[in-house]
Amino acid sequence: MRHSFMSSAVPEQRSRGLGFAAHPPGLTTLYFTELWERFSYYGMRALLVLFMIAPVEAGGLGFATPNAGSIYGSYAMAVYLLAVPGGFIADRLLGAKRSVLFGGFTIAAGHYALAIPTLSTFYLGLILIALGTGLFKPNISALVGALYSHDDLRRDSGFSLFYMGINIGAFFAPIVTGFLAQSAMFKGWLSAAGFDPVHSWHWGFGAAGVGMTISMLLFARKMRELNNPDPVPEAQGPIFKRQTLYIILATAGLLALALLSDVSGFRWLRWLFIIVPLVAVLYGASRPSPDARRLAAVGIFFIAAMIFWAIFEQAATTLALFADQLTRNDVAGFSFPSAWFQSANPIFVILLTPLIAALWLKLGAQQPSAPAKFGLALVFLACGFLLMIPAANYAAEGRVSPFWLIGLYFLFTVGELLLSPVGLSTMTRIAPARMTGLVLGVWFLAAALGNKLAGDIGGAFTASDPDTLVLSFLAQAGIVAAAAALMFALVPVVKRLSEGDN
Repeated sequence: MRHSFMSSAVPEQRSRGLGFAAHPPGLTTLYFTELWERFSYYGMRALLVLFMIAPVEAGGLGFATPNAGSIYGSYAMAVYLLAVPGGFIADRLLGAKRSVLFGGFTIAAGHYALAIPTLSTFYLGLILIALGTGLFKPNISALVGALYSHDDLRRDSGFSLFYMGINIGAFFAPIVTGFLAQSAMFKGWLSAAGFDPVHSWHWGFGAAGVGMTISMLLFARKMRELNNPDPVPEAQGPIFKRQTLYIILATAGLLALALLSDVSGFRWLRWLFIIVPLVAVLYGASRPSPDARRLAAVGIFFIAAMIFWAIFEQAATTLALFADQLTRNDVAGFSFPSAWFQSANPIFVILLTPLIAALWLKLGAQQPSAPAKFGLALVFLACGFLLMIPAANYAAEGRVSPFWLIGLYFLFTVGELLLSPVGLSTMTRIAPARMTGLVLGVWFLAAALGNKLAGDIGGAFTASDPDTLVLSFLAQAGIVAAAAALMFALVPVVKRLSEGDN
């Protein structure tokens, strides 16, 4: 058996029923740990671009929209890019459990830095959150994968339930932090208590830190009950030191190239995001080694996921600005902060996840393959941006109904549930032995590059030119639709590569 985490799996005979009762007990611990970590991340993310472009007199940083989009894209890219060395460090040095613990407390420190209203602590906070998430994110997913055997049909269902925990945290986060940062009511309370209301943004950032602290306290109590997916080697010789250096240098080099791609004259470097993994896929697919062929399959999933996240993650840039500047932020006379729109996606996830998890259990071996699910995910994503084309046209006459964005988030959510939990599950299933953490790091690298592209696209947002928005939405929908067609065509190829077959 090529997956060393199989010894910790629970027998498949216990798979009857729905909900947590059908899954190993450790899923509950990891579910709530991830819930609070995502509360901290999405609570901060809901405010970040809005805080950067807010005028200085309103407590913001007064950045231009293109600069704010670029900073957000670089930060979000770093959050996921650092998952690559984070997965490697867990595989070879710390183990998944300790990596989650150390990473979580580093994230909390970053949020508390953001709560201090200075420019230096703003950048310090972003750096700490990126470093901590790099350790936390791939390894909490690896711990979930370690609960199941390679052929356990509960695997996709378990990851779907785990994904629901992510989205419960993501649902409440913008509501809490958006209220603290943007609502006139809370600003009035601050003023009455003797605090400067223009610093309300930082109360929102601080609340995100509290959520992260709760997450780590919960995990620390139960971490001894969990097993690492791979045993940590006892001896660390020269080979390990060289490998560690290579990973660090490669990560730093990729980050530097991505930042350089923001500079005029070097934007062509962004094509390397597609060309390099494509070359790696072709090379791996041509090799006789089963592990090399599995890594080629990982590369195909990587490219599809990167395209998906480049569009989906505009929730924090293009769509956040559309909500703030072009959408009526009220329903039936009730006004609400624009950050609350970012709770629409997670509430749809919460509502739809049990249905999809139950569907995968019911279909069992008859469910669509992972690459087919990826193709369907891209179809729903394209439909979401097609829906925004008439909304952008109507915006020329004034602010539009909030239901346009809600409809988009519904379509985006269906696509997300067909890709993200399935992708996590697939990575832990097809990863070669002793490479689980690293492969999950590569999976999050797709999100890293996708987030970078999302930030750059969002930086071009303009509320004064609806025609430009229409063309942007149409072009992006077309690119995603083409990617979906290609993914469907590659389904049999990806299935063979995933099993290491020639």
